[in-house]
Amino acid sequence: MKKILSLVMLAGCCTFGFGQEKQDAFVTNPDNMGWMQGFPPAPEKTLRASDGSFFEFPNLRYSVNHMQEFFPSRTVPASEDNRYTVKTKLDKNIDSIEFTPWNSDEKMTFKDSLAANYTDGIIIMHKGKIVYEQYPAGLKPDGRHSAMSVSKSFCGTIASILVAEGKLDPSKMVIDYVPELKGSGYEDATVRQVMDMTTAIQYSEDYNNPKAEVWAYSAAGNVFRPVDYKGPENYYEYLKTVKKIKGQEHGEAFGYKTINTELLGWIVSRASGKGLAQLVSEKIWQPLGAHYDAYYQLDPSGIAFAGGGLSLNLRDMAMFGEMIRNGGKLNGRQVIPEAAAKDIATGGCNPKAQEAFAKSDYPMLKGLSYRDMWWITNNSHGAYMARGVHGQAIYIDPKAEMVIARFASTYLASNKYIDPLSIPAYEAVADYFMKK
Repeated sequence: MKKILSLVMLAGCCTFGFGQEKQDAFVTNPDNMGWMQGFPPAPEKTLRASDGSFFEFPNLRYSVNHMQEFFPSRTVPASEDNRYTVKTKLDKNIDSIEFTPWNSDEKMTFKDSLAANYTDGIIIMHKGKIVYEQYPAGLKPDGRHSAMSVSKSFCGTIASILVAEGKLDPSKMVIDYVPELKGSGYEDATVRQVMDMTTAIQYSEDYNNPKAEVWAYSAAGNVFRPVDYKGPENYYEYLKTVKKIKGQEHGEAFGYKTINTELLGWIVSRASGKGLAQLVSEKIWQPLGAHYDAYYQLDPSGIAFAGGGLSLNLRDMAMFGEMIRNGGKLNGRQVIPEAAAKDIATGGCNPKAQEAFAKSDYPMLKGLSYRDMWWITNNSHGAYMARGVHGQAIYIDPKAEMVIARFASTYLASNKYIDPLSIPAYEAVADYFMKK
Protein backbone atom coordinates (compact mmCIF):
# COMPACT_ATOMS: atom_id res chain seq x y z
CA MET A 1 0.00 0.00 0.00
CA LYS A 2 2.74 2.43 0.90
CA LYS A 3 4.22 2.36 -2.60
CA ILE A 4 0.84 2.90 -4.24
CA LEU A 5 -0.05 5.72 -1.88
CA SER A 6 3.10 7.74 -2.39
CA LEU A 7 1.64 10.25 -4.88
CA VAL A 8 -2.04 10.46 -4.12
CA MET A 9 -1.61 10.80 -0.35
CA LEU A 10 -0.60 14.40 -1.02
CA ALA A 11 -4.17 15.33 -1.85
CA GLY A 12 -6.06 17.15 0.89
CA CYS A 13 -8.59 14.37 0.90
CA CYS A 14 -6.74 12.17 3.35
CA THR A 15 -8.55 11.17 6.51
CA PHE A 16 -5.81 9.10 8.04
CA GLY A 17 -3.29 9.61 10.76
CA PHE A 18 -2.13 6.02 11.19
CA GLY A 19 1.57 5.29 11.10
CA GLN A 20 2.48 8.81 12.10
CA GLU A 21 3.96 9.23 15.57
CA LYS A 22 3.92 12.60 17.30
CA GLN A 23 7.35 14.09 17.78
CA ASP A 24 8.44 17.51 18.95
CA ALA A 25 8.30 20.21 16.25
CA PHE A 26 11.70 21.58 17.21
CA VAL A 27 13.37 18.16 17.30
CA THR A 28 12.01 17.32 13.83
CA ASN A 29 12.96 20.63 12.23
CA PRO A 30 14.28 19.52 8.81
CA ASP A 31 17.06 22.10 8.96
CA ASN A 32 18.68 19.96 11.66
CA MET A 33 17.94 16.46 10.41
CA GLY A 34 20.43 16.17 7.55
CA TRP A 35 18.14 14.45 5.06
CA MET A 36 19.46 14.09 1.50
CA GLN A 37 22.79 15.72 2.38
CA GLY A 38 26.14 14.42 1.12
CA PHE A 39 27.47 12.81 -2.06
CA PRO A 40 25.69 10.47 -1.82
CA PRO A 41 23.51 10.92 1.27
CA ALA A 42 23.98 8.33 3.99
CA PRO A 43 21.50 5.42 3.62
CA GLU A 44 19.65 6.37 6.82
CA LYS A 45 19.29 9.95 5.53
CA THR A 46 18.07 8.99 2.05
CA LEU A 47 14.37 9.48 1.30
CA ARG A 48 12.57 7.84 -1.61
CA ALA A 49 9.17 8.11 -3.22
CA SER A 50 9.36 4.56 -4.54
CA ASP A 51 9.14 3.03 -1.06
CA GLY A 52 7.07 5.78 0.57
CA SER A 53 9.82 6.80 2.98
CA PHE A 54 9.72 10.37 1.69
CA PHE A 55 6.33 10.88 3.31
CA GLU A 56 6.70 9.17 6.64
CA PHE A 57 6.87 11.54 9.59
CA PRO A 58 9.20 13.28 10.28
CA ASN A 59 10.70 12.75 6.81
CA LEU A 60 7.81 14.60 5.21
CA ARG A 61 9.03 17.79 6.86
CA TYR A 62 11.84 17.74 4.31
CA SER A 63 9.93 16.40 1.31
CA VAL A 64 7.11 18.99 1.36
CA ASN A 65 9.76 21.54 0.40
CA HIS A 66 11.34 19.37 -2.28
CA MET A 67 8.56 17.54 -4.16
CA GLN A 68 10.23 18.23 -7.49
CA GLU A 69 13.08 15.96 -6.39
CA PHE A 70 10.75 12.99 -5.93
CA PHE A 71 8.30 13.17 -8.85
CA PRO A 72 8.19 14.30 -12.46
CA SER A 73 6.78 17.80 -12.66
CA ARG A 74 5.67 20.59 -15.00
CA THR A 75 6.56 24.23 -14.41
CA VAL A 76 3.94 26.94 -13.93
CA PRO A 77 5.91 29.96 -15.20
CA ALA A 78 5.83 33.10 -13.05
CA SER A 79 5.80 36.64 -14.36
CA GLU A 80 8.96 37.99 -16.01
CA ASP A 81 7.85 41.60 -15.56
CA ASN A 82 5.14 43.60 -13.81
CA ARG A 83 5.71 41.61 -10.65
CA TYR A 84 3.54 42.48 -7.67
CA THR A 85 4.77 44.80 -4.98
CA VAL A 86 3.76 44.61 -1.34
CA LYS A 87 4.53 46.69 1.74
CA THR A 88 5.60 45.14 5.01
CA LYS A 89 4.75 46.58 8.41
CA LEU A 90 5.24 43.88 11.01
CA ASP A 91 2.97 43.82 14.06
CA LYS A 92 4.77 42.28 17.04
CA ASN A 93 1.53 42.09 19.01
CA ILE A 94 0.26 39.19 16.90
CA ASP A 95 2.54 36.72 18.68
CA SER A 96 0.80 37.40 21.98
CA ILE A 97 -2.80 37.13 20.70
CA GLU A 98 -4.58 34.47 22.73
CA PHE A 99 -7.26 31.99 21.67
CA THR A 100 -8.83 28.82 23.01
CA PRO A 101 -8.54 25.70 20.83
CA TRP A 102 -11.80 23.87 20.24
CA ASN A 103 -10.57 20.75 22.00
CA SER A 104 -9.16 22.51 25.09
CA ASP A 105 -10.12 24.77 27.98
CA GLU A 106 -6.68 26.37 28.11
CA LYS A 107 -5.70 29.45 26.17
CA MET A 108 -2.78 29.45 23.77
CA THR A 109 -0.82 32.29 22.17
CA PHE A 110 -0.56 32.61 18.44
CA LYS A 111 3.22 32.23 18.68
CA ASP A 112 2.89 28.94 20.56
CA SER A 113 0.43 27.66 17.96
CA LEU A 114 3.13 27.74 15.28
CA ALA A 115 5.07 24.88 16.83
CA ALA A 116 1.87 23.07 17.81
CA ASN A 117 0.86 23.11 14.12
CA TYR A 118 4.37 22.21 12.87
CA THR A 119 4.31 25.42 10.86
CA ASP A 120 6.92 25.70 8.10
CA GLY A 121 5.99 29.21 7.01
CA ILE A 122 3.16 31.67 7.64
CA ILE A 123 2.21 35.11 6.35
CA ILE A 124 -0.59 37.34 7.62
CA MET A 125 -1.77 40.26 5.52
CA HIS A 126 -3.98 43.10 6.75
CA LYS A 127 -5.36 45.76 4.45
CA GLY A 128 -2.91 44.74 1.75
CA LYS A 129 0.25 44.83 3.87
CA ILE A 130 2.29 41.96 5.28
CA VAL A 131 2.03 42.32 9.04
CA TYR A 132 3.41 38.94 10.08
CA GLU A 133 5.90 36.60 8.38
CA GLN A 134 7.67 33.64 9.94
CA TYR A 135 9.62 30.64 8.60
CA PRO A 136 10.04 28.36 11.63
CA ALA A 137 11.18 25.16 9.90
CA GLY A 138 12.49 23.97 6.57
CA LEU A 139 10.90 26.53 4.28
CA LYS A 140 12.87 29.55 3.10
CA PRO A 141 11.41 32.86 1.81
CA ASP A 142 12.39 31.94 -1.75
CA GLY A 143 11.37 28.28 -1.41
CA ARG A 144 8.41 26.36 -2.75
CA HIS A 145 6.26 24.07 -0.63
CA SER A 146 3.61 21.48 -1.45
CA ALA A 147 0.16 23.08 -1.26
CA MET A 148 -1.55 19.67 -1.19
CA SER A 149 -5.31 20.25 -1.47
CA VAL A 150 -4.97 24.00 -1.68
CA SER A 151 -4.26 22.85 -5.25
CA LYS A 152 -7.97 22.09 -5.57
CA SER A 153 -8.84 25.74 -5.00
CA PHE A 154 -6.50 26.79 -7.80
CA CYS A 155 -8.27 24.39 -10.16
CA GLY A 156 -11.65 25.66 -8.96
CA THR A 157 -10.51 29.24 -9.50
CA ILE A 158 -9.52 28.41 -13.08
CA ALA A 159 -12.98 26.97 -13.67
CA SER A 160 -14.61 30.07 -12.16
CA ILE A 161 -12.48 32.26 -14.45
CA LEU A 162 -13.50 30.29 -17.54
CA VAL A 163 -17.15 30.57 -16.51
CA ALA A 164 -16.79 34.35 -16.16
CA GLU A 165 -15.12 34.50 -19.57
CA GLY A 166 -17.95 32.55 -21.17
CA LYS A 167 -15.66 29.64 -22.07
CA LEU A 168 -17.19 27.14 -19.65
CA ASP A 169 -20.88 26.58 -18.98
CA PRO A 170 -21.41 25.14 -15.48
CA SER A 171 -24.96 24.05 -16.35
CA LYS A 172 -23.76 21.73 -19.10
CA MET A 173 -23.26 18.05 -18.57
CA VAL A 174 -19.81 16.67 -17.92
CA ILE A 175 -20.01 14.59 -21.10
CA ASP A 176 -20.54 17.74 -23.17
CA TYR A 177 -16.86 18.45 -22.49
CA VAL A 178 -15.57 14.94 -21.85
CA PRO A 179 -17.64 12.52 -23.97
CA GLU A 180 -15.28 9.70 -22.96
CA LEU A 181 -17.15 9.59 -19.63
CA LYS A 182 -20.40 8.46 -21.22
CA GLY A 183 -21.39 5.28 -19.41
CA SER A 184 -19.51 6.24 -16.23
CA GLY A 185 -21.00 7.52 -12.98
CA TYR A 186 -20.37 11.06 -14.20
CA GLU A 187 -22.56 10.71 -17.28
CA ASP A 188 -25.54 12.58 -15.82
CA ALA A 189 -23.58 15.06 -13.66
CA THR A 190 -23.25 18.74 -14.45
CA VAL A 191 -20.05 20.74 -14.45
CA ARG A 192 -21.35 22.78 -11.49
CA GLN A 193 -21.87 19.62 -9.46
CA VAL A 194 -18.24 18.69 -10.10
CA MET A 195 -17.06 22.22 -9.20
CA ASP A 196 -18.95 22.10 -5.90
CA MET A 197 -18.27 18.43 -5.10
CA THR A 198 -21.91 17.36 -5.02
CA THR A 199 -21.49 14.39 -7.35
CA ALA A 200 -22.99 11.11 -6.20
CA ILE A 201 -19.93 9.07 -7.11
CA GLN A 202 -19.16 5.74 -5.48
CA TYR A 203 -15.72 6.58 -4.16
CA SER A 204 -14.16 6.18 -0.73
CA GLU A 205 -10.95 7.74 0.54
CA ASP A 206 -10.85 5.57 3.68
CA TYR A 207 -7.19 4.54 3.72
CA ASN A 208 -7.90 2.00 6.45
CA ASN A 209 -10.07 0.05 3.98
CA PRO A 210 -7.93 -1.94 1.51
CA LYS A 211 -10.94 -2.17 -0.82
CA ALA A 212 -11.58 1.59 -0.91
CA GLU A 213 -11.66 3.10 -4.40
CA VAL A 214 -8.82 5.45 -3.51
CA TRP A 215 -6.33 2.61 -3.98
CA ALA A 216 -7.24 2.13 -7.66
CA TYR A 217 -7.16 5.89 -8.19
CA SER A 218 -3.79 6.08 -6.44
CA ALA A 219 -2.33 3.31 -8.59
CA ALA A 220 -3.56 5.00 -11.78
CA GLY A 221 -1.66 8.17 -10.93
CA ASN A 222 1.46 6.60 -9.46
CA VAL A 223 4.71 6.65 -11.39
CA PHE A 224 6.07 3.82 -9.18
CA ARG A 225 3.97 0.80 -10.15
CA PRO A 226 4.65 -2.94 -10.11
CA VAL A 227 5.68 -4.38 -13.48
CA ASP A 228 2.58 -6.61 -13.45
CA TYR A 229 0.17 -3.67 -12.94
CA LYS A 230 -2.98 -4.09 -15.11
CA GLY A 231 -5.19 -1.15 -14.10
CA PRO A 232 -5.90 2.30 -15.60
CA GLU A 233 -2.77 3.99 -16.93
CA ASN A 234 -3.54 7.51 -15.73
CA TYR A 235 -6.07 9.65 -13.83
CA TYR A 236 -8.34 10.13 -16.83
CA GLU A 237 -8.55 6.41 -17.58
CA TYR A 238 -9.49 5.83 -13.94
CA LEU A 239 -12.33 8.38 -14.18
CA LYS A 240 -13.95 6.26 -16.90
CA THR A 241 -14.35 3.42 -14.39
CA VAL A 242 -16.20 5.22 -11.60
CA LYS A 243 -19.77 4.30 -10.73
CA LYS A 244 -22.67 6.23 -9.28
CA ILE A 245 -24.04 5.61 -5.80
CA LYS A 246 -27.24 3.62 -6.10
CA GLY A 247 -30.32 5.54 -5.01
CA GLN A 248 -28.58 8.93 -4.84
CA GLU A 249 -28.72 11.77 -7.34
CA HIS A 250 -26.01 14.25 -8.20
CA GLY A 251 -26.45 17.59 -6.46
CA GLU A 252 -28.03 16.27 -3.28
CA ALA A 253 -25.05 16.11 -0.93
CA PHE A 254 -21.53 17.44 -0.61
CA GLY A 255 -18.85 14.77 -0.76
CA TYR A 256 -15.17 15.72 -0.63
CA LYS A 257 -13.63 13.50 -3.32
CA THR A 258 -10.33 14.29 -4.95
CA ILE A 259 -11.34 12.61 -8.20
CA ASN A 260 -13.80 15.49 -8.75
CA THR A 261 -10.80 17.83 -9.00
CA GLU A 262 -9.03 15.52 -11.43
CA LEU A 263 -12.17 15.61 -13.57
CA LEU A 264 -12.43 19.39 -13.30
CA GLY A 265 -8.82 19.64 -14.48
CA TRP A 266 -9.83 17.57 -17.53
CA ILE A 267 -12.91 19.72 -18.15
CA VAL A 268 -11.10 23.07 -18.01
CA SER A 269 -8.43 21.72 -20.36
CA ARG A 270 -11.07 20.58 -22.84
CA ALA A 271 -12.94 23.89 -22.58
CA SER A 272 -9.79 25.95 -23.14
CA GLY A 273 -7.56 23.69 -25.20
CA LYS A 274 -4.77 24.15 -22.64
CA GLY A 275 -3.29 22.04 -19.85
CA LEU A 276 -3.84 22.95 -16.21
CA ALA A 277 -0.27 24.16 -15.60
CA GLN A 278 -0.49 26.47 -18.61
CA LEU A 279 -3.91 27.74 -17.51
CA VAL A 280 -2.71 28.54 -13.98
CA SER A 281 0.29 30.36 -15.42
CA GLU A 282 -1.65 32.36 -18.03
CA LYS A 283 -4.81 33.05 -16.05
CA ILE A 284 -3.40 33.53 -12.52
CA TRP A 285 0.37 33.38 -12.00
CA GLN A 286 1.58 35.77 -14.71
CA PRO A 287 -1.25 38.33 -14.38
CA LEU A 288 -0.73 38.23 -10.60
CA GLY A 289 2.93 39.09 -11.09
CA ALA A 290 4.08 36.02 -9.16
CA HIS A 291 7.78 36.13 -8.32
CA TYR A 292 8.50 32.39 -8.42
CA ASP A 293 7.63 29.56 -10.79
CA ALA A 294 5.26 27.02 -9.29
CA TYR A 295 5.08 23.41 -10.45
CA TYR A 296 2.67 20.48 -10.70
CA GLN A 297 3.47 16.84 -10.08
CA LEU A 298 2.56 14.59 -13.00
CA ASP A 299 1.03 11.15 -13.39
CA PRO A 300 2.60 8.51 -15.70
CA SER A 301 0.94 10.14 -18.74
CA GLY A 302 2.11 13.64 -17.91
CA ILE A 303 -1.27 14.76 -16.52
CA ALA A 304 -1.01 17.38 -13.80
CA PHE A 305 -2.13 16.16 -10.37
CA ALA A 306 -4.96 18.70 -10.01
CA GLY A 307 -6.16 17.47 -6.63
CA GLY A 308 -2.95 17.93 -4.67
CA GLY A 309 0.13 18.30 -6.83
CA LEU A 310 0.87 22.04 -6.83
CA SER A 311 3.96 23.45 -5.11
CA LEU A 312 4.45 27.19 -4.82
CA ASN A 313 6.08 30.03 -2.92
CA LEU A 314 4.47 31.26 0.32
CA ARG A 315 4.49 34.98 -0.53
CA ASP A 316 3.05 34.23 -3.96
CA MET A 317 0.29 32.18 -2.32
CA ALA A 318 -0.49 34.98 0.14
CA MET A 319 -0.74 37.48 -2.71
CA PHE A 320 -3.03 35.11 -4.59
CA GLY A 321 -5.31 35.13 -1.53
CA GLU A 322 -5.10 38.92 -1.29
CA MET A 323 -6.09 39.20 -4.94
CA ILE A 324 -9.14 36.98 -4.40
CA ARG A 325 -10.09 39.06 -1.34
CA ASN A 326 -9.96 42.23 -3.43
CA GLY A 327 -12.41 41.04 -6.05
CA GLY A 328 -9.70 39.80 -8.40
CA LYS A 329 -7.53 42.92 -8.21
CA LEU A 330 -3.94 43.36 -7.05
CA ASN A 331 -1.72 46.45 -7.28
CA GLY A 332 -4.49 48.18 -9.19
CA ARG A 333 -4.65 45.48 -11.89
CA GLN A 334 -7.64 43.24 -12.55
CA VAL A 335 -5.92 39.84 -12.39
CA ILE A 336 -8.99 37.62 -12.75
CA PRO A 337 -12.57 38.62 -13.61
CA GLU A 338 -14.39 40.25 -10.71
CA ALA A 339 -17.30 37.88 -11.30
CA ALA A 340 -15.00 34.88 -10.73
CA ALA A 341 -13.71 36.20 -7.41
CA LYS A 342 -17.23 37.12 -6.31
CA ASP A 343 -18.57 33.67 -7.11
CA ILE A 344 -15.83 32.07 -5.01
CA ALA A 345 -16.54 34.36 -2.06
CA THR A 346 -20.35 34.41 -2.11
CA GLY A 347 -21.63 31.84 -4.61
CA GLY A 348 -21.99 29.21 -1.92
CA CYS A 349 -23.63 31.45 0.67
CA ASN A 350 -27.13 30.04 0.41
CA PRO A 351 -29.30 27.55 2.31
CA LYS A 352 -29.24 24.94 -0.47
CA ALA A 353 -25.43 24.77 -0.44
CA GLN A 354 -25.40 24.60 3.35
CA GLU A 355 -27.97 21.80 3.31
CA ALA A 356 -25.83 19.82 0.87
CA PHE A 357 -22.77 20.31 3.07
CA ALA A 358 -24.69 19.31 6.21
CA LYS A 359 -25.22 15.85 4.70
CA SER A 360 -21.47 15.23 4.78
CA ASP A 361 -19.41 13.98 7.72
CA TYR A 362 -17.89 17.19 9.15
CA PRO A 363 -19.36 17.49 12.66
CA MET A 364 -16.96 20.29 13.69
CA LEU A 365 -17.71 22.41 10.61
CA LYS A 366 -21.34 23.26 11.11
CA GLY A 367 -22.94 25.79 8.78
CA LEU A 368 -20.26 25.58 6.10
CA SER A 369 -20.74 25.20 2.37
CA TYR A 370 -18.47 24.59 -0.61
CA ARG A 371 -18.10 26.52 -3.85
CA ASP A 372 -15.62 26.36 -6.72
CA MET A 373 -13.44 24.06 -4.60
CA TRP A 374 -13.21 26.61 -1.76
CA TRP A 375 -14.58 26.08 1.78
CA ILE A 376 -17.13 28.74 2.74
CA THR A 377 -17.51 29.31 6.50
CA ASN A 378 -20.72 31.41 6.33
CA ASN A 379 -19.59 33.03 9.58
CA SER A 380 -20.31 36.65 10.51
CA HIS A 381 -17.15 37.80 8.71
CA GLY A 382 -17.93 35.95 5.49
CA ALA A 383 -14.62 34.06 5.72
CA TYR A 384 -13.66 31.37 3.23
CA MET A 385 -10.61 29.17 2.84
CA ALA A 386 -8.51 26.75 0.84
CA ARG A 387 -7.25 23.75 2.85
CA GLY A 388 -4.83 20.88 2.47
CA VAL A 389 -3.64 18.00 4.62
CA HIS A 390 -0.77 18.43 7.06
CA GLY A 391 -1.72 22.09 7.63
CA GLN A 392 -1.73 23.92 4.28
CA ALA A 393 -4.15 26.86 4.22
CA ILE A 394 -5.32 30.12 2.74
CA TYR A 395 -7.80 31.85 5.06
CA ILE A 396 -9.57 34.96 3.78
CA ASP A 397 -11.61 37.18 6.11
CA PRO A 398 -13.26 39.98 4.09
CA LYS A 399 -14.66 41.88 7.08
CA ALA A 400 -11.32 41.96 8.89
CA GLU A 401 -9.52 42.69 5.58
CA MET A 402 -7.20 39.81 6.41
CA VAL A 403 -5.49 36.99 4.52
CA ILE A 404 -3.49 34.20 6.16
CA ALA A 405 -1.31 31.85 4.11
CA ARG A 406 0.32 28.92 5.84
CA PHE A 407 2.48 25.93 4.95
CA ALA A 408 3.00 23.20 7.53
CA SER A 409 4.04 19.57 8.00
CA THR A 410 2.03 18.18 10.89
CA TYR A 411 2.43 14.56 11.93
CA LEU A 412 -1.30 13.92 11.35
CA ALA A 413 -2.77 14.52 7.92
CA SER A 414 -6.47 15.22 8.28
CA ASN A 415 -7.83 18.70 8.92
CA LYS A 416 -10.13 17.24 11.56
CA TYR A 417 -7.03 17.11 13.76
CA ILE A 418 -5.75 20.51 12.61
CA ASP A 419 -8.90 22.69 12.55
CA PRO A 420 -9.40 22.79 16.36
CA LEU A 421 -6.10 24.59 16.69
CA SER A 422 -6.04 26.55 13.43
CA ILE A 423 -9.47 28.04 12.83
CA PRO A 424 -9.86 29.63 16.30
CA ALA A 425 -6.35 31.07 15.91
CA TYR A 426 -7.31 32.66 12.58
CA GLU A 427 -10.52 34.03 14.07
CA ALA A 428 -8.65 35.49 17.05
CA VAL A 429 -6.29 37.37 14.73
CA ALA A 430 -9.27 38.65 12.74
CA ASP A 431 -10.93 39.89 15.95
CA TYR A 432 -7.68 41.64 16.89
CA PHE A 433 -7.68 43.52 13.59
CA MET A 434 -11.34 44.45 13.99
CA LYS A 435 -10.52 46.17 17.28
CA LYS A 436 -7.56 48.16 15.96
